[in-house]
Amino acid sequence: MGAPAVTALGGGHGLYASLSALRLMSDRLTAVVTVADDGGSSGRLRDELDVLPPGDLRMALAALCDDSEWGRTWSDLLQHRFVSGGSLDKHAMGNLMIVALWELLGDTVTGLDWVGKLLGARGRVLPMASVPLVVEADVRRDGVAGSDRLETVVGQSRVALTEGRIEQLRLVPADPPACPEAVEAVRSADWIVLGPGSWYSSVLVHLLVPELARALHETDARICVTLNLAAELGETQGLTATGHLEALHRHAPGLRVDAVLADPSAVEDVDELADAARIMGAELLMRQVRRGDGSARHDPLRLAAAYRDVFEGIYGDV
Repeated sequence: MGAPAVTALGGGHGLYASLSALRLMSDRLTAVVTVADDGGSSGRLRDELDVLPPGDLRMALAALCDDSEWGRTWSDLLQHRFVSGGSLDKHAMGNLMIVALWELLGDTVTGLDWVGKLLGARGRVLPMASVPLVVEADVRRDGVAGSDRLETVVGQSRVALTEGRIEQLRLVPADPPACPEAVEAVRSADWIVLGPGSWYSSVLVHLLVPELARALHETDARICVTLNLAAELGETQGLTATGHLEALHRHAPGLRVDAVLADPSAVEDVDELADAARIMGAELLMRQVRRGDGSARHDPLRLAAAYRDVFEGIYGDV
């Protein structure tokens, strides 16, 4: 049996982590990437040129570069940021390269495929939608007198940093066109990997694109949810591992999940998390996937070994 066809969904550093592991075990990879970023270099290019924000797409391409001198050099080039007193300050070279190819070729997917060819990328990178998106979140904040109030936070960069409990996400437009190639990648995969990453602003947003969500619910692929190593300051501050899974279930109550992957150091109550996984039809796999330096970052080799256990159906404690 050959390597499985894997489609990984997410954005930013979380998707970078999963792809860095998955490329060690399969070259049949597709990354489906959020396109709602409105901050930094991506936000500036999005506003100025009316294009998809390229930053998360760039990071996914960099993660798929081969671990050779060629791959590492091109990965470093993609991630390189200019420092100046002018308009290039903090722009990422890869963002400029991607947007230039989009202008030359007139097609988003073709442009990304050409960048992948240049890098020798071990897989394909696709946007989750064909238009730039805006994320909105209803956030519950504690009031000074014990009461609380619901506020609407607009924009991915603001949602990522918001304080309070996120109760509901929305996209603007509410019914965006999904990238057809991304939908096909979900439907034709052997495995779908959802997470890790900024849980609301990078992971759950994929379930708000109707055609993509429909494909996730209807696909014959098995689904693995990869939980974060720690709650993030802002959108998931104070949210437990079980809380992450419950948020996913709340936004996609009909989604069937086959496996939930978590690091023991990030789980407060294993039994509670296992119960939450079973509600979604999943088995819980506990594996040490954190880097040995104690940071809240995934180790590619450990994560690849854990994914191999998931794909081969090996479950149980560490």
